[in-house]
Amino acid sequence: MAIKIKAPAFPESVADGEIAVWHKEEGESVTRDELMVEIETDKVVMEVVAPEDGVITKIYVAAGDIIESEQLLADIEPGAVASTATASTTAADAPDSSAAADKAGMLGPAARQLVEEHKLDVNAITGSGKNGRITKDDVVQYMKSADAKPATAPAQKAAAVSTEAAPLVASGERIEKRVPMTRMRAKIAERLLEASQQTAMLTTFNEVNMAPVMALRSKYKDQFEKTHNGTRLGFMGFFVKAACEALKRFPDVNASIDGKDVVYHGYQDIGVAVSTPGGLVVPVLRDADFMSLADIEASIRDLGLRARDNKLTIDDMTGGTFTITNGGVFGSLMSTPILNPPQTGILGMHKIQERPMAIDGEVQILPMMYLALSYDHRLIDGKSAVQFLVAIKNLIEDPARILLQI
Repeated sequence: MAIKIKAPAFPESVADGEIAVWHKEEGESVTRDELMVEIETDKVVMEVVAPEDGVITKIYVAAGDIIESEQLLADIEPGAVASTATASTTAADAPDSSAAADKAGMLGPAARQLVEEHKLDVNAITGSGKNGRITKDDVVQYMKSADAKPATAPAQKAAAVSTEAAPLVASGERIEKRVPMTRMRAKIAERLLEASQQTAMLTTFNEVNMAPVMALRSKYKDQFEKTHNGTRLGFMGFFVKAACEALKRFPDVNASIDGKDVVYHGYQDIGVAVSTPGGLVVPVLRDADFMSLADIEASIRDLGLRARDNKLTIDDMTGGTFTITNGGVFGSLMSTPILNPPQTGILGMHKIQERPMAIDGEVQILPMMYLALSYDHRLIDGKSAVQFLVAIKNLIEDPARILLQI
């Protein structure tokens, strides 16, 4: 009896998805847990794997089709094997590329993008993921090795044919390339436009002396890493804990607007903005107030790795009462972060820059960071916003306050 392969159940926040790519065709054999198809939603790329060994007898949707939650995708005949005639025909049609096609089916989305950009030989890359799946880390490590080389034979031959068929580009000619926007990028654009048009967004700035936190980190980072099984002590954990404490004091910043109602949250779910090849995503640390520094740092690292490899689930990015974004990792000295609706506040961290500062009448060179708080002025008054940012500043400049909650 054929097994019906359906799309995953989408949560209420996701209306539909798009078939990004099929890794298998009708008549092909699949093994248990082998990747069959990738579905791109507004938030994440979902992977659908084969539940059992068998043969795909029918595919109901094609790449680019829009699908709904739990929609039928394909049929699998369990235990069956692809016919010899089909396999030999495929081999005859593409003798040089069949092995590469099989290996290409083991690429994750981020890994595939790197392979295509650098025209790498996918057969030479060893996968460290489940069932030999190739991750972005595998591709990066391969590129660093001396064995890295471009794809050979069929790809080069196809490129040569394409070059021969196309006219040579004249010197100085301006080239344009038009590609469709991905669903994730389109959704990001929509939400950013919504935030700027439908909120009374305002940004207030302050600066924080990072010397106390840097000294604390320098003193205990080795012991911290050893005690917490390799988890590194970073700066984000301090800012998450400081934000949680400040949100308790200023509940308006932790609230959201729902129509004409204000929803006050009695918990702190902190979203941490993470950059990925597909765009910016904001996975959420649930009940961050009850997490230790080690838990926060370990969770942020895990979310970052999963975001890079497109392994985040929709549940990972659903909700959140406040967001922190760190443009400093890219060298930003100052910026105005955009709200993540329906949240009413977002904290922007920036580059740590040594600057001369006047301390007790004397000039000292200190590691300073600009902080930015964007907030929805419909709910949060300027006074509360400034006091909230000052509270974070005080907590970071004297980390003992975080422990003592003062």
